[in-house]
Amino acid sequence: MLERNRKQLVQLTQGNIRALSRSISLIENEREGSSEFLKLLPYSDKKVIGITGPPGAGKSTLTDCLINELIQQQKKVGVLCVDPSSPFTKGALLGDRIRMSAWFNNSNVFIRSLASRGDTGGLHPKIIEITDLMKAAPFDHIIIETVGAGQTETEIAALADTTVVVLVPEAGDEIQNMKSGLMEIADIFVLNKADRPEADRFEKNLKSMLQLSFSIKQKKAPVIKTVSTEKKGIDILLKNILLHQSNEIISDERFLLLAKKVYGMIQQKRMKDVNLQQLAENIAILSKAKEFNLYKFVEDF
Repeated sequence: MLERNRKQLVQLTQGNIRALSRSISLIENEREGSSEFLKLLPYSDKKVIGITGPPGAGKSTLTDCLINELIQQQKKVGVLCVDPSSPFTKGALLGDRIRMSAWFNNSNVFIRSLASRGDTGGLHPKIIEITDLMKAAPFDHIIIETVGAGQTETEIAALADTTVVVLVPEAGDEIQNMKSGLMEIADIFVLNKADRPEADRFEKNLKSMLQLSFSIKQKKAPVIKTVSTEKKGIDILLKNILLHQSNEIISDERFLLLAKKVYGMIQQKRMKDVNLQQLAENIAILSKAKEFNLYKFVEDF
């Protein structure tokens, strides 16, 4: 098993897409050997671009445009698209991926859809592990597009080095509701569909709101106007992303996210030998003897 994992990791780091796909499936489905495989991953400080925003903002089209811009610069791009889960199969609903179908046969682009599986942060339960796999592969840039659940999608800010929040002019009435969550995580705001009426007024109101914020991060966040269906403003957006990443300092949120992951993994390992049925039987025996005390039982255990 160990030798097979090492061979697969070597293939992955050399750019073997099949090895990367197999590795992601291994981790995503927690198959035998997945934990050992993760322990072999090398350290990487590759930067991650996070794309998030409310449903209908044009995140997938914008991601497609960013891929196009990076490919023109002779870069290799890895993309993770987190989609809503099917209520029946729990797999990803792949509707948005149709917009990126032009890249499926491009050897410099890798796109993988992941089901959110009910994760309230708009990501995938194994997103940290899968992102580390992507970092081990020879991509120049990694993009993560969240599911589009709205205000709750704040975990992407801890995972990504640069978080891009995509909005549209029609969201003007919703800004006050969003600013307590989604609005606070942005390193860059994108006003997409900027050719629509009210775009200029929306931009003015957004900038005014940002200046009134107590957060230095919000005050500094640029607002980039794009029309992704026409690929307008994408070059300016990419320049701002790369500029931010060149000056980026790892946030405390990143360490907290990793700490939560470590905490959960430790908790899972320590509970591995706890058998629920055996606990129930022990409780039943003590209860019949009228000796059961919940709190003493937990302490003794």
